Amino acid sequence: MQRLHEFRLFYNHTIHPELLRMERKRKRLLILLFFSILFLIGVTILDIYVDILVVTLFFLGFLAFYITFILYRIRQFVITFKPNVVNLILDFIDDEVNYGKLTYDPKGKISKATFNSSLMFATAAPLYKGEDFIQGSYREMTFELCELNVREYSKVRNRSNYIFKGVFFQGNFNSRAHAGGGKIIILPREFSQYQSRTIKAFNKIGGRNAGDIVSRKFQEAFIVMANRNANVNNILSREIQNAILNYRKQTEKEIYVSFIGSKIFIAVTEPKDLLEPNVFQSNISFELVREFFEDLQLLLSVLEDLDVNID
Repeated sequence: MQRLHEFRLFYNHTIHPELLRMERKRKRLLILLFFSILFLIGVTILDIYVDILVVTLFFLGFLAFYITFILYRIRQFVITFKPNVVNLILDFIDDEVNYGKLTYDPKGKISKATFNSSLMFATAAPLYKGEDFIQGSYREMTFELCELNVREYSKVRNRSNYIFKGVFFQGNFNSRAHAGGGKIIILPREFSQYQSRTIKAFNKIGGRNAGDIVSRKFQEAFIVMANRNANVNNILSREIQNAILNYRKQTEKEIYVSFIGSKIFIAVTEPKDLLEPNVFQSNISFELVREFFEDLQLLLSVLEDLDVNID
């Protein structure tokens, strides 16, 4: 609550003025769009009245150019809105003592090889798209995250199948604690009917069910598997189990987690794109910004709990 109160003050003093500036741009864009529609209607009526082929061809060329120009202006507004706001949110987060500089690349993404190395999704991921790449550090741990949309081709239907859509996170403990070949995957029990390929692939590399080691509440929410080298008791302490359960409860989103050597991977399902602006209504909303901040802050809080509790 204290952190959210501090963020509210930061929003009032820093983010809100930026939203006001972007709101003025949005309104100018709507005015341009309104008069453009009136202008195009007028020109269309004139063209029908004149009914000359050369004039019609010229008008069609002009129309194509003008529509492209309007769409370009709208696109520019959309693609500049999110980076402006996200960078301000990251400035607020990395002001904390333990965080290094956080950087943001709206077109960047975590590599497919990194995604596959998490072992949480058994797929070749032929359709792999990502955006909103954030990179930084917390104490000695480096981390990166982005939004991903991963799909694969259906073998029985002429369409693609959903694999994962949401936020994907990788943290590196820099060889602390559970390095040495240990592998643990934690899969949401809610999606157990879709986990068979992942479970079979993990079994092939020596994985086994480790649900008897965790608490009953954790067993009810997750499928836990580990290989022989994994120190499950040390890595999945009660504190870490509670941190993962609390994240799931607070966000009401399904979460995948894996510990591979000295790395942790977290995947959080998210059906919608966060912080996407609306052209036809105001974006001056604390709730719009708060949702993105809280999702990011809660994810980083899991990282903080892991850093404290893993020796």
